[in-house]
Amino acid sequence: MTLSGKLTGNIVIIEKRAIEELYNTSFYGRPRGDMLEVSLTESAYLMYIGKITVEFEGKELDFKQFFLKASHALKNFELLYIVYKDLRERGYYIQPAVTGFRVYPRGGHPGKTPAEFFVFVTSERSPLLLSELKTHLDTVENLKKRLVLAIVDEESDLTYYEVKRIVPSGSWKLKQDKQLSTASLLEDRVMVWDDETSAVLHKEGFFGKPMDQGHLQLSLVESCYLLNRGVLEIQRNRETLNFDEFSGIACNIESDFMIKYTVYEKLRDSGLVPKTGFKFGTHFRVYGDFESLASMSHSDYLVHAVEQEHVFSLQQLSRAVRLANSVRKEMIYGDGTGFFVIGRVRL
Repeated sequence: MTLSGKLTGNIVIIEKRAIEELYNTSFYGRPRGDMLEVSLTESAYLMYIGKITVEFEGKELDFKQFFLKASHALKNFELLYIVYKDLRERGYYIQPAVTGFRVYPRGGHPGKTPAEFFVFVTSERSPLLLSELKTHLDTVENLKKRLVLAIVDEESDLTYYEVKRIVPSGSWKLKQDKQLSTASLLEDRVMVWDDETSAVLHKEGFFGKPMDQGHLQLSLVESCYLLNRGVLEIQRNRETLNFDEFSGIACNIESDFMIKYTVYEKLRDSGLVPKTGFKFGTHFRVYGDFESLASMSHSDYLVHAVEQEHVFSLQQLSRAVRLANSVRKEMIYGDGTGFFVIGRVRL
């Protein structure tokens, strides 16, 4: 028998027996006294499956009328409905939450098991602020849950991504037992002239790329790191450069040099070996298990450096994650304060 509810503000209030028929059996809504309060998203789904009717100002609404009213009352209502319906039909019990939805594991439900993850819903057209994403991560991690990003594309297809913080680490260690060597800053890279230094840097740390026998070309971030760690002295036009001078020149060459360098430094100091990720469309490809060049295997991560004010294009994010998955790597973003990984997830 269909239950009757009334639309009041941003909720639908349903008669007392709904507590037994909807909440106690399928965990729709939340009991309030002797009535059941149901969110707009839940109500639309219950109308769709024929469980409830809804009145507004004494008039029964059809599904279209209710959906239009809900869309005016709640931002992104249609996106929330698409995700809610999809998760319900996948067999999950789901409740509204600050991030979007709280989702319980299959076989679990409110009152029996804790929620498994929280879902943040957005459109492929909406820019996603890194600061907003980190706020959701903070909220969910404080509750010791997972964060899932649900992206609805223009044809209402859904893609789910899991977002989590990561502290990557590796086995590489910087060796500083060699005599300080002098290198030259040319146009947009640095040349190491000493053949012994060139060999050690490349074989033991995978720095640079040999130009020929005995001469090593270094990228700007590699050079800046080695300068800052006292491994190299770098000259330009016979003038020795300090860190500030070198990084200032590098910033004129690459506008994003400092955030890129900050992330590179954190990776190296964590025992990882970053190399250019240009062919993958990212700043770095990163090796975790590196003892020497001879024992090197495939890289483990793709890492892209972003400012704390970064705004994601979800189309670009989707391409980056898909490419990383296709080459069996994790897609990691670093903002100078930490790292987080974004990957496709099957629900």
